This record gives sequence, C-alpha cells and structure tokens, in this order.
Amino acid sequence: MKRAFLSSILMFALIAPAGAKPFVCPHVGGDLVFGQEANTDTLDQMSSSTISTRNIAMNIYESLMTRDENNHPILELASTMTETPDRLTYTFKLRPGVVFHNNKKMTSADVAASFDRYAKIGGERAILDNVKGWDAPDPETFVIRMKVAQPTFIEALSSFSTPIVIIPAESRDVPARQLTAPIGTGPFQLIEFVPGDHVKLKRHDGYQPNTAFEDRTGLGGYKQACLDTVTFRFVIDQGARVAGLKTGELQAVEDLPTKSLPDLRKDPNIAILPVRDWWIQIATPNASTPPTDNLTFRRAVQAALDMDEIMDAASDGDYHLNVGFQYPNQPDYTDAGKETYNIKDAALAKQLLGESGYKGEPVILLTNKDYPPMYNSALVMQQQMQAVGINAQMNVVDWPTSVRMARDADSGWNFFFTGWGTPPALGALATMQLFADPNAVYRPKDDKGDPDLLAAWNDMNRLPDANDRQAAFARMQRIILDNVYAIPFGTFTKVQGVRTTVLGFAPFRIPRWSNVWFSN
Repeated sequence: MKRAFLSSILMFALIAPAGAKPFVCPHVGGDLVFGQEANTDTLDQMSSSTISTRNIAMNIYESLMTRDENNHPILELASTMTETPDRLTYTFKLRPGVVFHNNKKMTSADVAASFDRYAKIGGERAILDNVKGWDAPDPETFVIRMKVAQPTFIEALSSFSTPIVIIPAESRDVPARQLTAPIGTGPFQLIEFVPGDHVKLKRHDGYQPNTAFEDRTGLGGYKQACLDTVTFRFVIDQGARVAGLKTGELQAVEDLPTKSLPDLRKDPNIAILPVRDWWIQIATPNASTPPTDNLTFRRAVQAALDMDEIMDAASDGDYHLNVGFQYPNQPDYTDAGKETYNIKDAALAKQLLGESGYKGEPVILLTNKDYPPMYNSALVMQQQMQAVGINAQMNVVDWPTSVRMARDADSGWNFFFTGWGTPPALGALATMQLFADPNAVYRPKDDKGDPDLLAAWNDMNRLPDANDRQAAFARMQRIILDNVYAIPFGTFTKVQGVRTTVLGFAPFRIPRWSNVWFSN
C-alpha cells in the first residue's frame, strides 16, 4: 500500500551497528576545486534557501538533526532525543566534545541562541510557529516545548532546505544575511570568500565526528575531512565547466550540458554522474503587483503555456512533465490540480485576458543566466505570453540579485524563475513550507497568505492521522495550482562530473566533501 507522507518518523536510525568500524580516510591531503554553476552572495544559511548557498554552507554548519541518505531524520549535533507521550516536549542531549571553528566548545546556550536568531530572521521560521519556547537547563541539554502536539515537528526540524544551523551564541543578534564570517561545527571551515569568484574552505582539524555512525549518510553520519581544502569556483559558463573538467583545472563540476556528454564519456579520466528528478523547474508570481495580483490574469498566463516547449528549452530535451510539487516516484506524490497543468489553449488565454481587464501593461519576468534552465524557461514563457497578447519583458540579472529582488514584492517583477530541488526531495512538508507565512514565495499582499491555503498547511502539520495529512497536502496543492500561486513546468536530470582521481564522492542534494579523497 502506498505510504502516506508524514507517517511516524521517530523510528529513525540513531546508532551504528555494534562493532562497526568507522570510516578512515584512505588518503589525507590535496586541494580540490569544484566548478559551481552559480554565484552566491551570502553564506548565512539560516536566511538563504538558495542551492548556491547550501552547496557551500552545509559543509561548514551542522544542526541538531538532519537527514540520512534516504532523507530520513537522524540526529547530528544531538546524541539523543526523547519525546514525551503527549508530544509536547522534546529533550535533546548534545554530543560531547563538539567545538566550533574558533575552538569554542558548543553548549546548549549556543543552540538556544541559534534558535533565537532563527525565530527572528530564519528563512522558514514558520516551522517554529507551534513552538511555545525552548530552554537550556544545563550545558548538555536543550528542551523544546510545543503549544499543541505536532506529529510532523521532527520532520520539519530535520529539514536542510533552510535549516536551523548551530552557531556561536555571540552571533545571536546578527541581522539576516549579515553573517559575513560564518563559524560552524562542520568538517570544513571558511578561509576565503571572494564574491563573484570563489569560496575556499579548509579542513577543521578540531572536528569531532559523530561516533554513533560508521560512515557519512546524507548530510550526517560519521564525517571526516580527508581533503586539505575545497575551493568552490563560480564557473557560470557551461563550456568553461566542461573544459575545466577535461583539463583537470576543475576536479568536479555540478552541471554538465547534455550536448557535452558523448565526448566526455569517451574520456577515461572523467566519471559522469546523472541524477534524475534533480529539480522542478518553476515560476512563482508576485501576487502583490499588477497585473499578477489579478487571479484571472494569472489564469490567463497558465492557460497559454506549453510545458513541453518550456522544458525542452530548459533541459536540452532531458526532462519529463510533472504536475505539482513532488516527483512521481515519491510516496507523497499527488496529481491534484492536474486540470490546470499544460493547458496550451491560446483562445482560453485570450478570453481570460479580456475578463481580467488587462490593458497591455509590461509584465516583468525576473530571471538570470547563471542557471541556463531558468533563463531558457523564461525566454520560452515570454514568447508564449507574447503570442496571446501579453507584453512580457525579461529582466535578466545575476542569480544572487534575482534572489534578492524576488524577496521584495516591490522590486518591480511579476514572475520569478527558479528551480526547486532540495524541498521536493525532502518531502511534501518541506515543499509546502515555501507557501507558508511569512515570506511565502508568491508574495501575497502585506505578506498575509491565502486563509484556505494556510488552513490546509496547518492540517498537513497537525492532523493526527497520516492519511488525513496526505489529503491536506493534496488539497493545498490544488489550492496553489487553482490560484496560480506557482507554475511548475516539469522536472529534469542534472549531470554532475568528477575526475576519476576523486574517490568517495556521491551525488546528493548538495556536494558533500567529507569522506572524499584523492587517489594516491
């Protein structure tokens, strides 16, 4: 029987099998250069949901809990977690001996301060809406108290989409995105950040691996920094990434264009790593700004779109259509709202435009060239909108600028183009979190979301029966698609590549550089 999402998740792995031997680096040393396809403007993980930040920052930071290789919740900086029978209190015991990159010992005071900061500036701080408070009764203990029982709380807490990473207490009051010298507890620490060019990390020699595991799993487990340094070099041009991988200037890259693969597969020094269903290509409207504040106008745009044309351009042909916010192979998947998807009806679009009162005002498509799938999907969507009489214009900026603009409903845009990879992979709850107040991605007026949508969100989190929570997810997806709070286009395959001298690397939602080494 299909597993309903958000079922009991407290039965997660906590310890390694008895007698297991932990991972040991086969070789220590070396400087790895990773070709990242987009710039980042911040390493403040608490306030950024972008993959370009997460790629780097989650090698620096850690959390109380995270996810394993199969996206199941596991403990990370906590050694144990106990839940009271009424699900109103969670008590975490911290792993002993964990130190920050500044050699300060981590205590529960740092955890409490991290939660304090996240509650004020966290990108997905709605996960704390049902939290009554937290306490640090002693240096090794952290306690979370709930307002009402929430069966999904551990799933939300363990998400690494925009996680509550643990930072030193003295950084509690640093404003959002202003944590310019990030300090975490992870296996790598920051040594250099040159915006627009690169970020360089080095091995944290004081790192304490989690001995409850024997090897890396997901973002957690037993982690060791085998490499001396990892440099994330921002290589926006696809051809430059291919060339760098071939020459060895880059030892790994996160995205290879489809057209380059036949040649690269002939090279014995390169390993090709395709990952199907890497992300959902998507556009989100600005519901605070005309004409996209008008539902009938948004439905006119929705009716005009041919998703095959958009996805073919976005992916070099390696895609499949997908309605909604989960992949078809996931147990959470639903096709609720499918009647709104891939309509391709120009006559209906023109009729709805007339009903909306649209008078030819510019409609600004906010996109970037750092991620070609986003730029190409915007370009085709512009053409399809123009074909039905919409004055669609593109505003092309770099990725960090587009993200900053998209956070501000008043910055002069109507549709923002992005890709959702990590939230869908983490499950329905992590994806729908993006539509919850505050900071909902469709930018509702005065930052106050649709009451029906928020009611479905609350049911997703709080209904005691997993099947009822799954039904609430389907209801929420239908509300989003019916009201055009997002336009999902489809999903595509991402192809990563590494030099064959790089061992231990395995594709995941972010590039993990722990337990990765160079061959001798």
